[in-house]
Amino acid sequence: MATPSLLGPTAGLVPGVRRIAVLRANALGDFVFALPALDALRAAYPSAEIVLLGAPWHVKLWRDRPGPVDRVLVVPPAPGIRTPEPGEPESSMDDFVAAAVGEDFDVAVQIHGGGANSNPFISRLGARLTVGLRADDAPPLNRCLPYIYYQHEVIRYLEVVGLVGAPATTIVPTLAVTDDDRAEAARVLGPADRPRVALHPGATDTRRRWPAERFAEVARALHDDGYEVLVTGTPTEQEVVDRVVAAAGVPVRPQVGTFSLGGLVGCYADCALVVSNDTGPVHLAAAVGTPTVGIFWVGNLITTAHPLRGRHRPISSWMVHCPVCGVDCTPGIYPHRPGDGECPHRDSFVTDVPVIEVLEAARDLLGR
Repeated sequence: MATPSLLGPTAGLVPGVRRIAVLRANALGDFVFALPALDALRAAYPSAEIVLLGAPWHVKLWRDRPGPVDRVLVVPPAPGIRTPEPGEPESSMDDFVAAAVGEDFDVAVQIHGGGANSNPFISRLGARLTVGLRADDAPPLNRCLPYIYYQHEVIRYLEVVGLVGAPATTIVPTLAVTDDDRAEAARVLGPADRPRVALHPGATDTRRRWPAERFAEVARALHDDGYEVLVTGTPTEQEVVDRVVAAAGVPVRPQVGTFSLGGLVGCYADCALVVSNDTGPVHLAAAVGTPTVGIFWVGNLITTAHPLRGRHRPISSWMVHCPVCGVDCTPGIYPHRPGDGECPHRDSFVTDVPVIEVLEAARDLLGR
């Protein structure tokens, strides 16, 4: 066994590996955090086929895109694995597993979460070696690391692939931008007569949303500084985008559902800056090389904020108690720790982040 080192392998390479399955079937930001682990697998097993067990959107993202993923197999929706996409046809997990067993995976890697649902799934694939994360309520795999909440996601997954002899090649997620990405963004946006910045005021978890009126203040200030301001969002975030546009009081360009994911990659890649809540787009923007200002709750600052500060500025809220009921909502590292991590309310935990702090960070990065 190899000698453990900082983000190096904690075990030797597995001999005779031809095909590796990697389970990471959740949201956009979650997938971005897995990119360095996928890069490490590619470097350690250059001749192996790396198969991502993912969602339908992963198929679209990886079509004709350079990177560590050779192929995507779409995992059927299942509790603890993934939720169905709108309009997605039903599919059978048993049929999927039967087909996956026929793939003859040599290694199956679980970098999907604590493993209560994902470890039994991984164990059904018939791989000769299974590795991954394990929380207290999860069954074991052949090789496991404990799932401890307060760890950066990138480092967490790099430690997992170290169990099969794959040392880290980077801690910075990187996603290639294609000509098709840029062409779609250009078709939608047209030529730029001023440098562009993008704001993303939405987030699936409303507790991570900075108030729309404060995004509007940032939009107004950056417009007055000479930038063309885009406001991006998904169709489910139309309402919050509309609020930003209405409150800004200056011309801004809402972009809701106008891009495919590849088009959004192209859009962000050509922006001078992206200002966003802690949600997939801010991590996507960073992965394509665009400077970012992200607004984070302190727990997520620990687990997901970009590690570099030359081009990325996470601004943190230190609120830990629900603003409605006062419950300590910090997730517990262990079951006995105070703070259950949950309450029924979904009011924002980042309202205490001041506009001036976000604007100072934005102007500093734009000045560089």
